[in-house]
Amino acid sequence: MGTSRPSAGDDAPLQWAQCFCRVTAHQNGAILGVAGDSDPGPSAAQGVVGATAAENRVAVVTGGNRGLGLALVRALAKRGMRVVMATRSLDRGRAALDLLGDLADRVAARELDVTDQDSVARLAWWLDRQLGRCDALINNAAVLIDDERGSADVDLDVVRRTLETNLLGTWRLAQAIAPLMRRQHYGRIVNISSELGSLHSMGPGLPAYRVSQAAINALTRMLAGDLADDGILVNACCPGPPEVNIAGSRDVVEFTPSADTAVWLATLQDDGPNGGFFRDGKAVEW
Repeated sequence: MGTSRPSAGDDAPLQWAQCFCRVTAHQNGAILGVAGDSDPGPSAAQGVVGATAAENRVAVVTGGNRGLGLALVRALAKRGMRVVMATRSLDRGRAALDLLGDLADRVAARELDVTDQDSVARLAWWLDRQLGRCDALINNAAVLIDDERGSADVDLDVVRRTLETNLLGTWRLAQAIAPLMRRQHYGRIVNISSELGSLHSMGPGLPAYRVSQAAINALTRMLAGDLADDGILVNACCPGPPEVNIAGSRDVVEFTPSADTAVWLATLQDDGPNGGFFRDGKAVEW
């Protein structure tokens, strides 16, 4: 999928080199939490940053400013990866960077609305232009806006809005990032899902959310098949039961922040599983 070129304000170089030093730099749509001595440029970024494979690699985490997302950002940065924290609000991203301590030197915050094709295209373009790669994508951003109504009388606008973020947002971003992974014949895509979407144990309640998670599971299987020949492994995982953040609005899913399974899937060896659904490091029923 092609990506549109954003405005000139996004064209400023990101300096990310072997030794990191903490900065507070700003540009249109970005807070740069890391800087180095020189601009590697797109071609250099593909293979010279850092002394190990982990230091070379770039991970994107959506909804990365809190809860499970922030735990994922922290865990991946601890492993030496460069992490792009994608968040709807740069102010919240800025606040989250302050929580990371020295690890913030390996993290950049980028504004992203997964429901907006232009926003997704800007992120993909920025990754290509500034880093030249994306090795791991964790699709963590999600909404839960169901009320007490069941499938027989749910407001279909609630279903539409839920699918727009949870399913189409995940799909949209995977399509935008896959070309970067295909180019280097390596990639890991992790879709944060829920056993509430498992057909094996499907029940009543939260119909919009449940349908969206079942759809994410189906998407995971399809992407895994479509991208397998390109060295890209695609899996889904359930991090735990969802809780709803009701501070101000009932619209953001907060998961129990256990990042272990998602981090494992984002850093799989080449012979790792593909097209699976996991919880606590073990396969679970679709």
